[in-house]
Amino acid sequence: MDKELISDWFDDYSDDVYRFLMYYMSTPDVEDLVQEVFMRAIDRYPSFKGDSSPKTWLISIARNLAIDEARRQKRKDWRKLIKMHSFHTERSPEDQQIIEERKLALHQAIEKLKDDYRSVVILRGIEELSVTETAQVLKWTESKVRVTFHRALKMLKSEVKEVHYESS
Repeated sequence: MDKELISDWFDDYSDDVYRFLMYYMSTPDVEDLVQEVFMRAIDRYPSFKGDSSPKTWLISIARNLAIDEARRQKRKDWRKLIKMHSFHTERSPEDQQIIEERKLALHQAIEKLKDDYRSVVILRGIEELSVTETAQVLKWTESKVRVTFHRALKMLKSEVKEVHYESS
């Protein structure tokens, strides 16, 4: 096993794994889980056949780890959502407030989605994985990814409208 290869993968994909876990777990406190993903990758490297990209393989490990962690802690309700890092730009305080409210509404709507919908929205919509990569991570057919993503977006749009109207 090439430890340098895993080190390169860490440099290349740790941010992607972090973002995935942050959204999936609804908390920015996932650094330990990111490290655990790469520890598991080292242990399981002999089973990596190269059928998928290293990124999708690592995100698949991250997803399984997140599911295990959720079961271990018996989470039924997802934690209140994280604040997203926003780039500093010249915006009025009113515009910034509107952007923050929209982000919060979107995150709240993502939290309400069932697990399959949440997974596909995070992978396709946030992580911007291809249909093929998403199918590899979730161990689904590409057709199932497309259909589930379409349904999830439809549900997400209705949830965002509900959250928006409730706060108005």
